[in-house]
Parts: sequence; structure tokens; C-alpha cells
Amino acid sequence: MEITVIGATGTVGSRITTEATWRGHHVRAVSRGSGPARPGVTPVAADVGSPRALADAVAGADAVVLAVRPAAGHEEAIVGLTEPALDATAAAGVPLIVIGGAGSLRTPDNPATLVADDERYVPRAWRAVASASTAQLRACERRPEVDWTYLSPPAVLAPGERTGRYRRGTTVLLRAADGSSRISVEDLAVAVVDELENPGGERRITVSAS
Repeated sequence: MEITVIGATGTVGSRITTEATWRGHHVRAVSRGSGPARPGVTPVAADVGSPRALADAVAGADAVVLAVRPAAGHEEAIVGLTEPALDATAAAGVPLIVIGGAGSLRTPDNPATLVADDERYVPRAWRAVASASTAQLRACERRPEVDWTYLSPPAVLAPGERTGRYRRGTTVLLRAADGSSRISVEDLAVAVVDELENPGGERRITVSAS
């Protein structure tokens, strides 16, 4: 596949790029600054907040992944970084996977409550990030004509081991038997590339460690 990863130099985007190229796909690695080319990767310098700048990066791709995160204190900027990707992929007719946040998921023991509103999963220090991810999902939902999939990680996402195993759900936070909700960034990348290779058809998906 020809895959465009927007935000390819970030923590999540870099792992997705590595996983995709390891499986033999080619990645157009989009970021604000360009890095050196390497096997399977073509770096593309573009303003990720501009649909016009993204047009060439997504044209002819089989799929696009948006994996961007604003700097701390600027979490609300995520909507402004998501809408250009929606515009660009809509114009190109290319499917888009948005790597979002857990905040918009429902809590497993009270489906009426969002994870963003439950301090068991989202401490006060993370509230801005969780709220921003919910706003990001709403921006996607306002664009039903776009072929998007919104992927929510579990409550905790951190670099770690690639096991190649994970659980998959839709709109409810997934927890382990001990109550934890986490996955390594490496296994999240496995789930993303699995979804690219074999789309499940759902608009919203979530994953967690198996």
C-alpha cells in the first residue's frame, strides 16, 4: 500500500511508519520539517494545518493516517489540525484513520458517562487533552461524507514492547481484569496497520493490550 502518515515524526506517527514499512508498505512521512529518506519512506515537508499543503501528500495514496498532537497548553488546536486532513482526504477520495484520544469513549460501568468526565481514568491534569479529543471526534462527525475512522487508544498510551497482540472494541473503553486500560504505542501501531490492511467498517474503534 501507499500510506500517507501525517505527523510521522511524532511518538505515534513514527511507530506507525516503522510498522507499515516493516510490513512492506511505502509511507509518505508528512511533518512540518523534512528528514532524510530511508527505505520505504519518502519524507514530505508540509504545513499539516493546511489542506492545500496536504493535497499533494494524500493524492494517489491508498490510505491516510492522521497522528498529530498539539503542544501542551494548546490542546484545543487539535480540531484545527484535523479539519485540513478531512478536507484533503475528501478531495482526494482517500480513507482516513484519525488517531484520537480516549476521552470520547464511554466508561465500561456507566455507558452514559464519557471517559473525559471520569477522574478514575482522566486525572484533572489530563482533562484538557481528553476534552480536545472529544472535540476532534465531533469535527469528524460533522463530515459524514468523508471516509474516516476514529481510533481511540485506551486510558494510558506509552512507548513499550511490540507484542503484536491487542483487543479491539468500538465506543466503550476497554479494561484488563485488574481494571487497567493501557497499550504500548508499538502495539497501537500494529492495530493501525491491521486496520489499514483489513478495514473493519466501523467509524469508531478502540484497542487495548490483550
